[in-house]
Amino acid sequence: MKKQLITIAQATQKKEAQIVTKNNISSDYYRTLLPYKESPTRGLIVSNLNTRYDINEMEVGLQRIATGMYNTDDFVFQEGQYLKKETVVSWLNRKYSDKQLKEKKLSDSDNVGLNPEFNGNGTDRNPIYLAHILEQNYLENKGDTVNLSGVTIGLAMNSVDYYQKESYGATYTTPITTEKMKAEGEKMAATIITRMRQMKGLSEVPITVAIFGQNAKDAMVSGNYIASATAKAGSSELDKWNSTDEKYVLFPSDDAKTNYLDDYNWFKSFSGDIQTYFSNYNGVIGRGFYQGKEMKRVTIDIPVNFFGEAEIIGFTQFAADMVAKHVPSSVDVEVNIKTTDSQANAALITRDSGSKKAEVHIFDR
Repeated sequence: MKKQLITIAQATQKKEAQIVTKNNISSDYYRTLLPYKESPTRGLIVSNLNTRYDINEMEVGLQRIATGMYNTDDFVFQEGQYLKKETVVSWLNRKYSDKQLKEKKLSDSDNVGLNPEFNGNGTDRNPIYLAHILEQNYLENKGDTVNLSGVTIGLAMNSVDYYQKESYGATYTTPITTEKMKAEGEKMAATIITRMRQMKGLSEVPITVAIFGQNAKDAMVSGNYIASATAKAGSSELDKWNSTDEKYVLFPSDDAKTNYLDDYNWFKSFSGDIQTYFSNYNGVIGRGFYQGKEMKRVTIDIPVNFFGEAEIIGFTQFAADMVAKHVPSSVDVEVNIKTTDSQANAALITRDSGSKKAEVHIFDR
């Protein structure tokens, strides 16, 4: 892969040698700078979000929102460099009450928590709304330099508040509606924009804030972005919030059957045909990504108890035929064939939307 040597102009005007990859995988992905700069908050997302599905979607979904403002041909992605770990941790805290401020001998300027004050664990408990803050940076590639051109901020809001009334006691839950997540997220976003404008290097760049509603801990699909808004360069005011009509749907499920019947039916037929191949079949799980009412992508997991390489090859060929037979050509498809003993991938089938032929890879075991 070819690489291009460039320099990066930072807010301090200090220039340092950088490399940006010449090619990206597709127009859906950004090129990156080398050496790769990790975010100061690296690792927090793993401990703050409920599932691996939410972790992946919060990061990838925020990049998808960014493509509407920063095209992948002219801009380069970099992990967020401005929000430090201690900053994010302090913002995720609850606000201190006046009593707590006095007891801790703190001033109002120390009261930076964005979650509401703790008021006990009764039926009127103030939930923890904000679970995580994710920053991404986008730099424009012009000639032999790249310059910071925009920042995106993802706010992960809880759809369920989990709490215990006593240590090691029972866990209680309070559901949080999408409307409440959005309302609380918008208030927090306004505060975050004001604070970020005071940070060195961020006074003049556009900042976009997107609200992500993470799913429950036992969910088998991720949550989704709800809305986004942008503060133009130099402004501390967010423009109008735009709804993000995206959703992940589990197959099979009551939600899929009730709201996406056509897709539910082809998935049921696909699953039924797969079941005819092996007597030790353990079920097919699908995760469909929707924009509006249209499925754009589906990931299908097929766990099977294999006893040899010939079985894997034969079954994978059959599964590829079933993809061609049942899955609409307008949908990007990824099929993971897994061994039930280790849950490791035995084979991978992929097909891009509009393509008639699937790509197949058998993994070495």
